[in-house]
Amino acid sequence: MSPRILIIGAGFGGVAVANALVKAGFTDLTMLEKADRIGGVWRDNVYPGCACDIPAPLYSYSYAQNPSWSRRFPPQPEILAYLENCVDRFGLSGKIRWGTEVAAATWTGTHWRVTTTAGETLESDVLIPAVGQLSRPVIPRLPGTFDGPAMHTANWDPSVRIDGRRVAVIGTGASAIQLVPAIAGRAAHVTVFQRTAPWTLPKPDRRYGRTRKSLYGFAPGLMGPARAGTWLMTLVTGLAVTGNRAAGALLRTISIGQRRWQVRDPELRRKVTPDEPMGCKRVLFTNAWFPALARPDVDLVTEKIIAVTPGGIRTADGVEHPVDVLVYGTGFAATEFLVPIKVTGRDGESLETAWKDGAHAYLGMAVPGFPNMFLVYGPNTNTGNTSVVFFHEAQARWITQAVRHLDQSQDPIEVRPEIAAAYDEELQSRLAGSVWTSCRSWYRTASGRVVTNWPGMAAEYRRRTARLQPADFLPAKVNPRPKTEPTSTDQA
Repeated sequence: MSPRILIIGAGFGGVAVANALVKAGFTDLTMLEKADRIGGVWRDNVYPGCACDIPAPLYSYSYAQNPSWSRRFPPQPEILAYLENCVDRFGLSGKIRWGTEVAAATWTGTHWRVTTTAGETLESDVLIPAVGQLSRPVIPRLPGTFDGPAMHTANWDPSVRIDGRRVAVIGTGASAIQLVPAIAGRAAHVTVFQRTAPWTLPKPDRRYGRTRKSLYGFAPGLMGPARAGTWLMTLVTGLAVTGNRAAGALLRTISIGQRRWQVRDPELRRKVTPDEPMGCKRVLFTNAWFPALARPDVDLVTEKIIAVTPGGIRTADGVEHPVDVLVYGTGFAATEFLVPIKVTGRDGESLETAWKDGAHAYLGMAVPGFPNMFLVYGPNTNTGNTSVVFFHEAQARWITQAVRHLDQSQDPIEVRPEIAAAYDEELQSRLAGSVWTSCRSWYRTASGRVVTNWPGMAAEYRRRTARLQPADFLPAKVNPRPKTEPTSTDQA
């Protein structure tokens, strides 16, 4: 009997692994999506200016290239539409359960018992959490109360009027540098509150013309060389963040040159000059950020925020900045994988306990003590090199091999603790000497452990996940799964 598979989440990662499994013949598969639409971050982030900062030829599945992108860095609606189209093309639409949020998952000894927030219980032989690293927005706790509308960029409310109003944006990360140029000129005034200045690089964006799109539609094979060329371009940034001095020096020179060219005011240039090593936080691609900050109706404030007030924000210098709309561009709880889902593995151990010193997983996918559970976009699989979709595809291939292995053996599969420990020790040793340990960022836990990023090039990850190694897994400790079990029971 084919194993029963539950995938939690229907974003790029969940769709990639679902497609790979269905193609391999594993059709007893259900994707659990808490929302009423697929897309993950591309469904949730609808703030003005939201777009991809990875070139479209890479931010798409290698086997489902899109000839219709409007530009090299497409906007959010196009990316969401692309993913929805892929779900239809892959035949996955009927395998998604909408409005189903997972509260807990427990390994029973033979299978997984999954409980939803509605109280329903589902059972599966394989559990694949694909909830992503950027799904839980973080809003800082500030003293005081603000009387106007306030929202995180990931919870954008399009009904809130921006035009003609005074808008405060807290944060200068990837979302803020897209949002601010998009609303500057619409809002009466924009005040940006910055804790640390980001490193930036020019965004090599361009529109794709009608001829190009028609040609790709007629001869899809031509998209392959274009994708390969884009891949080669990303190798420089990958080498830079993984320690290549020449590549790092080149990018720093380009970044400094951009800042000098676009920021002519000495005081503003001082404010936007980073004081942390390049790459310790995410390097941001933009052509519009500095010109937006230089506008007379935009202020950049570097004083520390000490409180919100009914009508604005008070900073440490005693100034109260009047605000009508407050926007948090303050990122995500990226290091808290799977939260708030409570996962209990073999011998009753919780994943929270197993990860008390920071999340870890063999190849970012398998955790000792949690049989038949495989993570997508798990610990240390974020990339500073290329598109995360490349990593999703590598994970989908490896997970498919794992499911095939357990299906053939009819026994659970669990990574050996010593294998996982040696892998984690290697990664942390490499990460300890990386630029990501040189400043505080969403890559690290409060203790300083880097739990999000992969320490090498993307090609290395693909190579290491290319073939499942059965010797890396424990022999079966329980009886084979029963031949007949209900797919779900309702406790409501």
